Amino acid sequence: MAEVDYEVEYNNRARVPENPALMAGWARDAAAYRERNAPQVIRYGPGPRNTIDLFAGHDFASRDNAPIVVFIHGGYWQALDGSSSSHCARGLNAHGVSVAVPTYDLCPQVSVDTIIAEMRAATRELARLGRSLVISGHSAGGHLAACMLATDWPAYDASLPQDLVTAAYAISGLFDLVPLVDTSINKALRLDPAAARAASPLSWTPPAGRTLDAVVGGQESAEYFRQSRTIVERWGKAGVATRFGTVADANHFTAIAPLADPESAMVQRLKELAGG
Repeated sequence: MAEVDYEVEYNNRARVPENPALMAGWARDAAAYRERNAPQVIRYGPGPRNTIDLFAGHDFASRDNAPIVVFIHGGYWQALDGSSSSHCARGLNAHGVSVAVPTYDLCPQVSVDTIIAEMRAATRELARLGRSLVISGHSAGGHLAACMLATDWPAYDASLPQDLVTAAYAISGLFDLVPLVDTSINKALRLDPAAARAASPLSWTPPAGRTLDAVVGGQESAEYFRQSRTIVERWGKAGVATRFGTVADANHFTAIAPLADPESAMVQRLKELAGG
């Protein structure tokens, strides 16, 4: 069996040479959406990046128990911030569903463990709004979404319910970080095999009774397909309601495009997961 070249499999910028133009499009579309729909900014910690942009849908004021869908940005835990993903709230907002977009500190200034802790703090802050949460995310954000689903919330904070996060929707997620250890990606992450395993939700106790969707772009590498199929299979056998899917004709950078389309299957599924 041929050895997998993890550098090739996980180097998305090399796989998609047009990525600078695609990411510039994110920034442009996100800025335009924020200009028309200024978010409420919520702080979850003392750092300048410890913020959440809340794009409230009409359900936020009309239903006290209306869920919030969280979208966590990607960037291999070392790039971007929530402002690059504001437009990802468009599709759900069009249906009245509220979307929260957090920002977190980046490697190598902090560790992946610290980023997980920051997203837990952000989730706890959103819990104070009295809403259940569906956590979605792209790439590294998909990893963080799975981490939030698998967190034992009462153990983290006794005031929080076990079902605080009812579902996760991971787009091009990474659930096993061990393959990244010997790649250039790890220069900023600084993970050894033990730390990579400990930060991998695939190694955690599966959150039985919850829901996980894992989808990948149809043009993504075999490793991205393997990552999502593996967690769907393993967690599914452990009592998680799992679902695997693909975004047709999408690469790693275009796989999130359906979030901005109110009529897309992705938005419809997230709306369903949010109880709408």
